[in-house]
Order: sequence, then C-alpha cells, then structure tokens
Amino acid sequence: MVRFENVGMRYGMGPEVLRDVNFHLEPGSFHFLTGPSGAGKTSLLKLMFLAHRPSRGLISMFDQDIATTNRHSLPALRRRIGVVFQEFRMLDHLTTYENVALPLKIAGRREEDFRKDVCELLDWVGLGDRLNAKPPTLSGGEKQRAAIARAVVGQPDLLLADEPTGNVDPEMGRRLLRLFVELNKLGTSVLIATHDHALVEQTGAPELIINSGELTYRG
Repeated sequence: MVRFENVGMRYGMGPEVLRDVNFHLEPGSFHFLTGPSGAGKTSLLKLMFLAHRPSRGLISMFDQDIATTNRHSLPALRRRIGVVFQEFRMLDHLTTYENVALPLKIAGRREEDFRKDVCELLDWVGLGDRLNAKPPTLSGGEKQRAAIARAVVGQPDLLLADEPTGNVDPEMGRRLLRLFVELNKLGTSVLIATHDHALVEQTGAPELIINSGELTYRG
C-alpha cells in the first residue's frame, strides 16, 4: 500500500530533514510513528498525504508511483487518506456536524444515508451535544475530537494521525485509541504519530522511529 525507498526530503534549499527513509506499510497494518520533537515525524506525514514532494527517492501509494502520477490524479488519491492534523483545519463557518460530514458530501453521498452514522460517531467522541456548535466556540480538545471524527467517518484506506490524543484527557485518549483499533479491524491501515509511549504500549503495535531525519523499525 505505502512504500518508501531511499526517500529524502528538504524544504526549499535547506538541509534534508529526512534522509534515506525506507519502509513498507501493508494494507490493514497498524503502526506508531515515534521520535523526539523536530525529528521529522510531521514531514514524513506530509509526504504520505501527498502535501509535499520528496527531494529524492521513490514513494509508492496504493501501487502508484507518486513521481509519475499526474497532478490531476492526486485529489482522488488523497480522498483515500484520512488525516488528523495538529492544527485541526476546521472550517469556521460550518457546524461540527457539517465539518465531520464534509468528506462524505465531497464523495457525493446523500445526507439521508449518512446522517445517523455521523451523529453516532460524534456521540462516540463525546460531541453528541455539540453538533450545531461552530469551531470558534469549541475548546482545543473538542476541535481535536471533531477532526478525528472527520478523518475516520469515510472509513479511509489509510489513516494518518499526528498527535491525535495531545489535547484530550487520558480516558478520552483510550477511547480514541479504541476507535482507531476498530477502524483498523475494518481494513484501514493506521499510522499514529505520538510522543505518548503509554498509548504505544496499550496496543503492542510496531513502531517506525525517526531520529534526526533517519528512520528505524521496532516490533
């Protein structure tokens, strides 16, 4: 599903922030991405979400070589990926419900077919009473939970989550982890970037470890 071969990445003319990165994620796999702050975790996720091009090396996503993929084909690939960003990226003029339902609307699904599922998911993440609230009125933790719900609502082929439990209490963190595990059981490949080693220990899932731009594998 995802293959990196000798991948390097830099911003502009600066030094490489990722060097000779090699890994392969199988369909239906579950991994954590760990490492100290500034090690390159977010940069790696940007490459996987197709938001940035590598400076060298091969990246294959869903059996397509990204370097030779027509740019007009990238949006269709991105729709197969759910992403939880640290900055949430909620649309302030939409309600919580509308933000979470947006990927389904973009995919052309009818609201009568998905409204119940969206409401149940928001209830699961503790936002059942905030359906009509708009992002400026939500706390950081509420925005994070809404962003997670939006990322998983369409059961993507690949879920990328950047510090998804960073703004929630430990109990909600465990609840969200169960959501990711259940999504994985349905066939979604999951990669969670985190500093929370307790979260990693709860699953025993393998780790991709980044340190100073270089990646190693454990588990």
